[in-house]
Amino acid sequence: MEPIAVTGAGSIGVTFAIVFARAGHEVRVWDPFPAALERARAELSDRLAQLSAHGLAVNPSTVSARVTFTHDLAEAVAGVALVQECAPERVEVKQDLVRRAAQSAPDQAVFASSSSAIRPSLIAADLPEGLRERILVGHPGNPPYLIPVIELVPSPSTATWAVERAHAVYTGAGLRPITVCHEPEGFVFNRLQGAVLREAYCLLRDGIATVDEIDEVVRSGLGRRWSLIGPFETVDLNTRGGLESHADKMGSAYARMGAERGQNDPWTPDLVATAVHQRRTLLPLDRWEERVRWRDEQLMRLTPLWEDIRGKS
Repeated sequence: MEPIAVTGAGSIGVTFAIVFARAGHEVRVWDPFPAALERARAELSDRLAQLSAHGLAVNPSTVSARVTFTHDLAEAVAGVALVQECAPERVEVKQDLVRRAAQSAPDQAVFASSSSAIRPSLIAADLPEGLRERILVGHPGNPPYLIPVIELVPSPSTATWAVERAHAVYTGAGLRPITVCHEPEGFVFNRLQGAVLREAYCLLRDGIATVDEIDEVVRSGLGRRWSLIGPFETVDLNTRGGLESHADKMGSAYARMGAERGQNDPWTPDLVATAVHQRRTLLPLDRWEERVRWRDEQLMRLTPLWEDIRGKS
């Protein structure tokens, strides 16, 4: 397996090192600050021990042996398939790091930024064309060794082969990539998270519920379902007749709720039809009851674990 470089030895860099090393890659973690590298070594050992205690890692010493730490950037990126950039969330810092790393990395190395908000086109701006086509965002859930989704966000300059190569590397490391189109600010993860958080703040502001009560609705309600299925599948399975029936019954109510917040994003017939088509491709209606039963059985399996966790929290 080709080696991977992780540039930036903060917490997200360490967690990416675990993801790639656990999958069998040689991983080189770079940082310009010796203290950061020492802290990262200790954090790597601690996290691997914790994973091992829960049966979620192969032998910690085996994984740890695949990770090296260096303050030599050229050494870190030599011969790598992918550079996972984990620098501070500032465009100029990321640009400078990519520019310097590209001097020693292979011509086919992909540069994936861990940024959670900076568009890849901003990172690629003013860089040479041959380098711009290798730049994208690879935004993880945190920590990625426990939350496997990762957002691949290409810019208009990113080459298709670079997206495909990053997708293959991430998939091979056990992550579950999605490809985000049009590089919207916040991508998908933070837009969904932000929508819930904005409404939570509004509910608190309007005196409708307390912070803990709002969190309880997510902990013991939405979050339990969402650990298994997403928002589209949730409403698809909640209504006999599926997504189309749900939109017909509830669309106007959700429109009114949005209007209260100054939003005008109606579920138009064409939009609903697109969602219905994609859901029915994934789950034909004649399998709807089977999937509802599957959802309920998984909730039953997880309920003792959730209740045990709540009892200890």
